[in-house]
Amino acid sequence: MKNLKRRQKIWIALLAIAVVLAVVYRITLSPPSDELPTEARVTEMLEDGGCLSCHTANPDLPFYATWPVAGDLVQKDAAEGYRAYDITPLYEALKSGATPNPVDVAKVEKVAIDRRMPEAKYYLMHWGSQMTEAKADIFVEWARAYRTAYYGDGLTGDREGEPIRPIVSPTDIDERKARLGFDLYHDTRLSVDNTISCASCHGLNTGGVDNHQYSDGVEGRMGGVNAPTVYNAVYNFVQFWDGRARTLAEQAAGPPLNPVEMASTSFDEIIAKLSEDKHYVEEFAALYPEGITEATITNAIEEFERTLTTPNSQFDKWLRGDNEALTAEELNGYALFKEHNCATCHVGINLGGESYELMGLRRHYFEDRGLELTEEDNGRYKQTQDERDRHRFKVPGLRNIELTWPYYHDGTRLTMEEAVRDMARYQSDVELTDGEIADIVAFLRTLTGEHNGVKLSNVNEYGVVHEH
Repeated sequence: MKNLKRRQKIWIALLAIAVVLAVVYRITLSPPSDELPTEARVTEMLEDGGCLSCHTANPDLPFYATWPVAGDLVQKDAAEGYRAYDITPLYEALKSGATPNPVDVAKVEKVAIDRRMPEAKYYLMHWGSQMTEAKADIFVEWARAYRTAYYGDGLTGDREGEPIRPIVSPTDIDERKARLGFDLYHDTRLSVDNTISCASCHGLNTGGVDNHQYSDGVEGRMGGVNAPTVYNAVYNFVQFWDGRARTLAEQAAGPPLNPVEMASTSFDEIIAKLSEDKHYVEEFAALYPEGITEATITNAIEEFERTLTTPNSQFDKWLRGDNEALTAEELNGYALFKEHNCATCHVGINLGGESYELMGLRRHYFEDRGLELTEEDNGRYKQTQDERDRHRFKVPGLRNIELTWPYYHDGTRLTMEEAVRDMARYQSDVELTDGEIADIVAFLRTLTGEHNGVKLSNVNEYGVVHEH
C-alpha cells in the first residue's frame, strides 16, 4: 500500500512538472508581444534565439560551455558562427535606433524564412529558442518595412520587399566637374611614363574593366588582383577588393602612385605635367579656387565616376512592375538566386558592394584552387591584420556582370557558368544542376543596364565587339 501511494505521488509530481514545462515551453515558443515596436520584437528574438551565443566576437556562452565534450562542441559552433557572420552590428543598430545594413537584414530574413537557425542541438537545450512560423513572419515583416523606409523611392510597388533595388541615378552632378573628370580619367599623364590612364584598366566600352585576369601597368608590370568595374561603383560602401578606400576620390588617388599601375612618384609630379596644359589650368581655375591639387584632381574624377550608373536593365523594369520584362527562365533564375542565399550578400542597388564576406564560407576555396597564396588573397586582412578578415573581400556588384569577365578577385573563372557553379559550391555548399546554372545565368544577363540611354555592351568606338 505504501509503495502504491509512493508511486502515485511520483506520478503526480511528474505530471505537475510536465504541466509546468509545457506551459513554460508554450510561453517561450510564443513570439514577443505585438504591443512592442517591430524593432524591439526583432531584438528580443535575436537575444532569445541564441544568435548572440555564436555570431559575435564575445559570445554569451551557455553554462555547459566549460563541460568536457559538450563544451568543445559549443566552442566550435561559436567560432564557426562568428566566422560566418557577426550579428553585433545589426544588434547594436536595433538597440540604438540606427539604420541596419541591408546585408544584415537580408541574412536574418533568409534564416527566418528557411527556419534553419538556431540548430536543433541548441534549441533542445534552450527551450523556446527555435524559429516558429510566427517568429519568421515578424522577421519578414520587419525586413519589408525596413526596405520601404530605407530606400523610400516608391519605385517598386508590390515588389517593395525584394532585396534588390532599381538604380536611381544621382541628380546632383556638377556637369562641368564631371567633364573635367572625364578628361582626367582618360589622361595618360597621370602615369610616370605617360602610357597608362584610368581607362586603360577600366574601359568604358568594356563593361568598366579590361577583361584581363590582371591588368597591365607601366612598362608591362602586372597587378595581382582582378580590376573591378567602375560602373555603379558609386553605390559601393568602400572601394577596392580590400576596402582600403572609403570614397571614389580616395580610390582615384591610389593607382597614380601605385608602383605597378601608374607608378608616378608623387602628385606633385602629376600636377607639374597637368599645369603645362592650358585647358587644365583654365578649367581648374574656374572650378576650384585652389587650382590643380591632388584633392581637386581626385574630386573631378570622382564627380565623373558618379555619372557611371547603368539604370533601366530588364530586371529594373521588372522591379518597377513590368511583368513582361523577364521570361519564365529568368524569373526562375532569380528565384534560385534567392533560394541559394545569393541575395543575402548581393543586395541593394548594385547587388553587392555593401559588405565584406568570406571567400570559401562553406568549403575551402583556396585549398581547392591549388595556386600559391598571394598577398591579394588575404583580402581585408591586408588592411586590418585581424585574422577573421583573412580571405574576406568586399562583395562585388553584379550589375553588367555578363560584360566583366573574368570573375572573382583572382580572375580565375572565365565564364558566368563557372562563376555561378563555384559560388554555389563554396559559399552555399550547393551543387547546382546545369539547368539551374543556365537559369541563374539568364537572370544575371538581365542586370545589364543603360549608360546615357544606350545599353551597355563590349563594343568599342569602331563598332568592334570585344569577344569573350
